[in-house]
Amino acid sequence: MFTVVFHYFSVLRDILFPLQTENGQQLLFRALTTLRWGKWKLSQNHVVDTPEELPGISIIKPLVGVDPNLFDNLETYFNLKYPQLEILFCIQDELDSVIMIAQSLVLKYPKVDAKIFIGKKNVGVNPKINNMIQGYEAAKYDLFLISDSSIKMREDTLLDMAMHMTDKVGLVQQMPFVTDRPGFVSHLEKIFFGTQHGKMYLTANCLGMNCASGMSTLFRKEIIESVGGLAHFGKYLAEDYLLAQAVLDSGYKIKLCSQPALQNSGSTSLYSFHERLVRWTKLRNATVITTMFFEPIYQCIAQGVIMAFVVEFLFSWSPLVFFLVHVLVWFLLDYILICVIQQGPLPFSKFEFLVGWLVNELSYPVLILRAYWDPVITWRSRRYHIRWGGITSEVNASS
Repeated sequence: MFTVVFHYFSVLRDILFPLQTENGQQLLFRALTTLRWGKWKLSQNHVVDTPEELPGISIIKPLVGVDPNLFDNLETYFNLKYPQLEILFCIQDELDSVIMIAQSLVLKYPKVDAKIFIGKKNVGVNPKINNMIQGYEAAKYDLFLISDSSIKMREDTLLDMAMHMTDKVGLVQQMPFVTDRPGFVSHLEKIFFGTQHGKMYLTANCLGMNCASGMSTLFRKEIIESVGGLAHFGKYLAEDYLLAQAVLDSGYKIKLCSQPALQNSGSTSLYSFHERLVRWTKLRNATVITTMFFEPIYQCIAQGVIMAFVVEFLFSWSPLVFFLVHVLVWFLLDYILICVIQQGPLPFSKFEFLVGWLVNELSYPVLILRAYWDPVITWRSRRYHIRWGGITSEVNASS
């Protein structure tokens, strides 16, 4: 990450002060490489002449509670254009009303191989793993997809993921993004995942680094079984990162497919959105310790302030002018990036993007400080403490 930050500083210097270097145009070309790579990566279309030769896929859907968009999200999995698949609904509480939604879809699409598993199996502190274990053990195909309930699929998404699962690939993931939804918070989410989070995801994937998300990920089951099965990861709260690391440690590659994971939650609020970002920061800090040192200076405002003092000291240039130009360049590149990821018109105006971008950039340093101040993670009304390396223990309410 330090290399990426340092490279960005060099590129920004050459954009603003091309006369100070001999290869400013070359570095500008390198700065735009990620944008061009992302545009190419997210614009691919796969056509298969003999779809019956594609491997079967087991789709594991952990479900907890009912969301206003849940039925529509789950129905998209029954309309996937893929020859061999099974849908495994995993519901831990027999009194959860989500059972009725799952049952109604199974009845509506009798030709789709779908099953419902009720009840959890305690294999660790991770409630998501405990919920999925029965479906994982019953999966009949060599490839399995872990997909969150809030993800909305396009008809050809599973095909796209399967086509990226080549012989040397052990995991195919979708880059998190957001569907087009009305409301300011929905716009904030889309801007965050299309700019700050999108940069991180595309850069890590381009460099072959582990930057996995558990929203929608396709695995080779043989790899997971070789390290102890899904139950082995029940002791971690950041199971997505550790699962991906197990794939890399087994000698396989991680690939990003051409379609993003479209989050389509029906209930959003600024508080819940920010709490999710704080929780993710805490998970990253405990699981990958180096992020604790580099993430704060990876943000636009922090980098601008640091470099403004640097150029004032080195060249006696106005730090305010440099900072404002820095923010402007960063803003323009972010706007281009979200347009690349969106692959179409944005659902809000340029002014709305500006407001949302400023809110995200100004609030994110505060969220990082909150994560540092209190490392205990609260998730679904339960509290967890994560030791270095990711091993998790639950904090009792009475303690």
